[in-house]
Amino acid sequence: MKIAAVRTAFPPHWYDQATLTEHLVRVFGADERMAGRLRSLHANTGIDGRHLVLPLAAYGDLGGFTAANAAWLQGALTLGEHACRDALAAAGVRPEEVDAIVFSTVTGLASPSVDARLVTRLGLRPDVKRLPLFGLGCAAGAAAVSRAADLLRGNPDGVVLVLTVELCSLTLQPEDRSIANLISTGLFGDGAAAAVVVGERHRAAGPRIAATRSVFYPDTEDVMGWQIGAHGFRIVLSAEVPTVARERVPADIDAFLRDQGLQRGAIARWIAHPGGPKVLQALQDGLGVSREDLAVSWRCLARAGNLSSASVLMILAETLQANPGAPGELGVMLAMGPGFCSEFLLLRF
Repeated sequence: MKIAAVRTAFPPHWYDQATLTEHLVRVFGADERMAGRLRSLHANTGIDGRHLVLPLAAYGDLGGFTAANAAWLQGALTLGEHACRDALAAAGVRPEEVDAIVFSTVTGLASPSVDARLVTRLGLRPDVKRLPLFGLGCAAGAAAVSRAADLLRGNPDGVVLVLTVELCSLTLQPEDRSIANLISTGLFGDGAAAAVVVGERHRAAGPRIAATRSVFYPDTEDVMGWQIGAHGFRIVLSAEVPTVARERVPADIDAFLRDQGLQRGAIARWIAHPGGPKVLQALQDGLGVSREDLAVSWRCLARAGNLSSASVLMILAETLQANPGAPGELGVMLAMGPGFCSEFLLLRF
C-alpha cells in the first residue's frame, strides 16, 4: 500500500495567539487572577496562532450545542470537500476511481455522516464503501490511514480516500473553568486533511505502508476524551498524557519495530502528532531523538495548534512536500488519542 498524496485545508480566519487569549479572557469573564492564569497557560503552548472556522465575533451568537453543531457540519463539508479534491488531484486519481472513503472526526455529530454527504459532491461512485470513525480523537489521522491500508490488502489496484476534519473551536465551554478546559482553549485549532491511499499495483507513487500497529492501554479511559451532553463537548484531559508519551509509547514502538526486524536507529523520519508542547517534549525525550528530528511537528504546532486527528496528516503532508525522502528511507508515523491508545505506521520512502 502507498500514500499517493496528502493535502490540508484551513478556514480563512487566522488569529494570533494573543488576540485569541484576550478574547477568551472576556468570554470567561475572568477576574485578574484567572486572566493571568489563562494568559500564562496560553503563552506556554508555544503556538503563534490558529485557524477558526468562524470569525471570532460570531462565536458569541451560537447560543448552544445545536447551533454549534450546525456550524460544524457546514464547515466540515466545505473544508472536507476542499481537502479531498486537492488530495485526489495531487495523486492523479479521478473521484470515480475511489473504492472506499474513511472519514474521522471527534468535534461534531452528523447522520448521514460527512463522508455520505460528500459522495455526490465529490463525484464518487454509488458503490463506494464508507467507513465513518468517531471517538479516536488525536489518534484518528494515523488510525484512518491504517484502516485504509487494511482495506487495500486484498485489493492491490484499489484506492481509499481518507478524510479527517476537526473544528475544535466549536466545542468551546465558557462555563468550564477547569485547568483542562483553559489549556484546551489555548491549544486546539480548526482544519482538515485528506490522504489518498492506493494498493501496491496502482500507478500512483508514494511512501509505502510497510506495517501498522494499534496499541490500547487498559484502564486509561479517563486520560483523554470528551464528556458529551446537552452542553456539547466538554474536554477530558489528564496530566498523565506526557507520562504515557515518555514512558510507554517508546517501548511499544520498539516492540513494533522489532517485529519488523528493525531497531529505533533505523528510523530516519519521525512523523509525530504534536499533542501539545509537554507531550511533544515527553515523546522526544522518551524516543531519544532531537528537536530537529521532530522539527516539522513543532513547526506545525506553532503555526496551527493541535488539530486533533488532522494534525498528523498535516505533518505528513509538510514532510513529503519539503523532502520526499531518499529511496528506501524509513519513517514512523504515530499518534495518541482517547482510549488511551496509540497508532503506529512504518513507512518506506
